[in-house]
Amino acid sequence: MFNLILFGPPGSGKGTQSDSLVEKYGLIHLSTGNLLREEISQKTPLGIEAKGFMDNGQLVPDEVVIGMVDSYFDKHSEAKGFLFDGFPRTVAQAEALDKLLDLKKTEIAAVLALEVSEEELVKRLLNRGKTSGRSDDTNEEVIRKRFAVYSNETKPVAQHYKKAHKFHPIKGEGTVDEIFKSICKEIDKKIV
Repeated sequence: MFNLILFGPPGSGKGTQSDSLVEKYGLIHLSTGNLLREEISQKTPLGIEAKGFMDNGQLVPDEVVIGMVDSYFDKHSEAKGFLFDGFPRTVAQAEALDKLLDLKKTEIAAVLALEVSEEELVKRLLNRGKTSGRSDDTNEEVIRKRFAVYSNETKPVAQHYKKAHKFHPIKGEGTVDEIFKSICKEIDKKIV
């Protein structure tokens, strides 16, 4: 099983690149953001709780997210591998994911980090907010707060995977195709 994490701040292009990666490599796309949005759209208790955190630019608590990931993983136990998009976001989540995958006799093969400047990301998210219907993409103050949360809580995840020699930075600015080719080049080194 080949498991990949696509890493980067909100608006870095994870969702855009994920679709092409899933198609090319036959992976199951596991986007915690999509799982949460599905819960929100269905107005489940989890979704209502999660929306409150997300609307304030905060992360949804780890235990909620890990439980969703475990359940999703079990639903797709015959998969070739998974593409984790937007997860893990904290070191605690990364450690919990490592333990979960170990129990399932697999591991993360690589963490590919899309690197994009903050100003470019703000511009992308405000543009996305005009058409996405996502309330967390329409307010620059909330967007910048999300970057602060990302910097404080998520960047340490990079260190976690750097220690394991699984972390690879990818230039996240340029055309969608240029970025995709850079990502594939790293993946192809890992798939033997």
